[in-house]
Amino acid sequence: MRKLLLVIVLALGAGTAWADDTFYLGAGISRNELSDITNSGLSYSDISRTSWKAYAGIRPINFLAFELDYLDLGSQTSSFVAGTTSSNGKAFAGYAVGFLPIPVPFLDIFGKAGLSRWQLNGNGSSTGGGNLFSFSNTGTEFAWGVGVQAHVGSFGGRLEYEGFNIPNTSGARVVSLSVYLLL
Repeated sequence: MRKLLLVIVLALGAGTAWADDTFYLGAGISRNELSDITNSGLSYSDISRTSWKAYAGIRPINFLAFELDYLDLGSQTSSFVAGTTSSNGKAFAGYAVGFLPIPVPFLDIFGKAGLSRWQLNGNGSSTGGGNLFSFSNTGTEFAWGVGVQAHVGSFGGRLEYEGFNIPNTSGARVVSLSVYLLL
């Protein structure tokens, strides 16, 4: 993970020598789906929540950008007769973003690929208040996404889909709507 961050920082730093660089910051709401969460044969609450994301990037040339994202995957608690289970997750991701050359100057269609560093936690407790079991897992997996963005001047909006695998789940699926500012 440290090597990935070093490569991204170097890529972002190398881009600052070009006069045409476009830095951007964005944030928005996301709809997250993470189901079939299991650990050591035990099932935990699926996460299906509206949450948020934030990102920053640099677009050194018209068809290529590099981006760092933070995704709050949300949390969920489920109750049953003998107690409750809960799950929560988050992820940091680094992407290379490629833009299709379309003849509409205010619209971009893009695809992105990179790595996601995720963390997933879960626990189960009994009705009497005792903690029965818990886990905290982290990992790094290939991540990808597709989307469309429109911009006017220094402001823009983006609709995108991102996905990455998390072992012992059906994988993370994130749909987000965000705004961004060109710096």
